[in-house]
Amino acid sequence: MTDAPLTLRSASETLAAAFPPLLAEAEHLATTVMIGDHGRRRAGVGDTFWQYRPAQNHDEMRSIDWRRSARSDAQFIQDKEWQIAQSILMWVDQSASMSFTSLNDGTTKGSRARTLALASAILLLRGGERVGLTGNVLPPRRGEVQVAQMAALLSQDHADDFGTPDATGMVSHSRALFVSDFMGDLTGLETAMAKAADRDVRGALVQILDPSEEAFPFDGRTIFESMSGTMRHETLKARDLRDRYLDRLAQRKDRLASLARTAGWQYNTHHTDTPAASALLWIYTALERRA
Repeated sequence: MTDAPLTLRSASETLAAAFPPLLAEAEHLATTVMIGDHGRRRAGVGDTFWQYRPAQNHDEMRSIDWRRSARSDAQFIQDKEWQIAQSILMWVDQSASMSFTSLNDGTTKGSRARTLALASAILLLRGGERVGLTGNVLPPRRGEVQVAQMAALLSQDHADDFGTPDATGMVSHSRALFVSDFMGDLTGLETAMAKAADRDVRGALVQILDPSEEAFPFDGRTIFESMSGTMRHETLKARDLRDRYLDRLAQRKDRLASLARTAGWQYNTHHTDTPAASALLWIYTALERRA
């Protein structure tokens, strides 16, 4: 057993060797969000003191901290910090549509989605949680090897035009994170979220969009083609499509927001030309909420 740490480190370095850019970018992004020693702090079962709070009607008499209450006219409860590790399962869209970019720096929707998911995993693991991928691809675990395995799996590209989340393998009462452009058929998403709701899984939807997908800056003769090349549409008057496109995009966002509300999830849109740190902090906070 004495060589276990060396074996662990060797395995981690071997896994990480093939994809250092994603790991490095995610690690750098995670360090920009200052969470503290244990950013998941919340009241619950544990031994570590967290805070005093005024006693409420539903609190039992034995829970009152009489020493603290003696210094005031009110009665106080001593909350302990939640110390039970939670499982967070992630699905990241790796389909062809996520490889699109209009930015000069080459940031695709897919690269931003993968970086955000992996950086979120790093922060959650540092907070004592267990993290994995949906679909029984990677069960939730702790440790640096888990990060390396996630990076390896997230670095793979899928040939389908659009991705569909897989809710299998979700642990009851856990948390989930789905990251995608959600530009394809939403039936699969609805099914996955219904399965998650049956297991009392709460989570967050993060829609990643390229700025051109929001602005639709096309005019004149334009050829629209899916990233896999299976779909193609040519028009001589692209500007005439703008209002209809923006209306359908707004409807899609409303539908995603409604799905999230119904399931007790959070929903947010992130654009690839904006800082990733703000989206990472939003994800971290959203996964902390309890409906």
